[in-house]
Amino acid sequence: MGTYLNPGKAAYQMAVNSEIFVDKTKMIQYINSVVNTQQRFVSVSRPRRFGKTIAADMLCAYYDRCADSRDMFEKRKLADVSGWDKYLGKFDVIHLVMTRFFKTRITVSEALTNMQKLVIRDYRRAYPDADIMSENDLIQTIDDVYSTIDRQVVIVIDEWDAVFRERPNDKDGQTEYLDYLRDLLKDNRHVALAYMTGILPIKKYGQHSALNMFTEYSMMAPRQLAPYTGFTEEEVENLCSRYGRDYARMKDWYDGYVVSDIIPPDPNHEELKTTGQSPTANRYALYSPLSVVESMTTGVIKDYWNKTETYEALAEYIRKDYDGLKEAVALLMDGGRLAIDTSTYQNDMTTFTGRDDVLSLLIHLGYLGFDDERSEVFIPNREILDEFKTSTKGKEWASTFKSFETSQELLEATWNGDEEKVAQLVEDAHNQAGNKTYNDEAALSYGIQLAYYAARKYYTTILELDTGKGYADVVYLPAPQYAEKPALLIELKYGHSADIAMDQIRRQKYLDRFEHYKGNILVIGINYNRDLPSDDPEFKHHSCRIEKW
Repeated sequence: MGTYLNPGKAAYQMAVNSEIFVDKTKMIQYINSVVNTQQRFVSVSRPRRFGKTIAADMLCAYYDRCADSRDMFEKRKLADVSGWDKYLGKFDVIHLVMTRFFKTRITVSEALTNMQKLVIRDYRRAYPDADIMSENDLIQTIDDVYSTIDRQVVIVIDEWDAVFRERPNDKDGQTEYLDYLRDLLKDNRHVALAYMTGILPIKKYGQHSALNMFTEYSMMAPRQLAPYTGFTEEEVENLCSRYGRDYARMKDWYDGYVVSDIIPPDPNHEELKTTGQSPTANRYALYSPLSVVESMTTGVIKDYWNKTETYEALAEYIRKDYDGLKEAVALLMDGGRLAIDTSTYQNDMTTFTGRDDVLSLLIHLGYLGFDDERSEVFIPNREILDEFKTSTKGKEWASTFKSFETSQELLEATWNGDEEKVAQLVEDAHNQAGNKTYNDEAALSYGIQLAYYAARKYYTTILELDTGKGYADVVYLPAPQYAEKPALLIELKYGHSADIAMDQIRRQKYLDRFEHYKGNILVIGINYNRDLPSDDPEFKHHSCRIEKW
């Protein structure tokens, strides 16, 4: 038994011995199904303190040929599964915790060399008769050992993304590290399973990854491993019953992460569009294990997870100068949900091209929940909301929250049919937004979207919606959970009148496109006149008409 090669079961035994131990051993049933297949490369990313390390220790204890772990696992849930011990103790296990090697004072090359030397030292002790040629080439050592011994290796890498968190700006070092892992693992017939855990998914370069052989199980797409990192609702209910805790309060404070156990279907799937639910996915509400354990053992429900050591401060990311990021934060803090595009995020902590990349990182860090069926983000629970409140106390946030408050006021005025107030609030919003929201209908449309930002809490925004005989400028359709809200159809004019906007809607029969919302539609005509008549001090740049159709 060594430090890095066949480390045994001691680490997992500590978890089993703990006062609160939640049995996640059925995870092994799925992992066994990918051993010695093309899918044997598994990458699991979750926020800090979500049980990643315990899962890694569990796999080491199960597969390690030197661990003698039968008595440990035959008492667990895994033993209820037929053939549960198929791979029990069948492999050599290499266990690497990457934070041990990547220190700021040494280069990535030096860290990789030191890591290989230490593992090879364990190999020499375990196989003294093997012809091991190199002192610091682990790839060659694995070939040397297993070319003569009929046994494969399981490689478990915890904190795999340490280099990206500890050295966020070392692009060359990051590339070297990824290339090394690829050479170590890919097409290596001696590797029966490679299992990696971290906070971040695998780093992308453009649309590709150096480790493209891995299947990723992340907070965005946890797949079959959805219920195995983080506590499920059933597990928390059982703990509340055992400790006599108030489950309703526990849920209010810590619940909110929602994951599906399969890849969600096409968003245009008819059942998903009609019911808002995937026809096949199992959905799980997840809790932060740290927060639940602390509240169970202390009897005090308060913030725990966000008081632990953080790799990066939330405030650092949400203050970044990307158009719409602060407004998005204000909306989320008000209980809203926001659709985002996660495809451009490069899976690191420095490469951001816009608002959605920052929000994607916050999903992986655990500051945002993610609805994978609708690609929407939200603040998952009260504990995380408190962290957002702490991170937005500075003066730089005052104008953002004031603008959001005005936007909510505008939405209420629209629902109430207050034409004069809507016109005034739209004008105020335009004055604050600057010149880029003026001087043509396209600019006016941009200004209207800013003014109505709070509507995203309740609505889906559609621009230039084809109505068959024309295009409605801005349409807000209520989300399924806010079906009682009226649909909003906004027609914009520049240099004409709000009445002309309303006439266009009637003449081109825009409402024929909204039969589903019949009886609950507000039609809003808004006009902007740039030039102020010198003889009329009461003249307003903006005018508005609102009718319920």
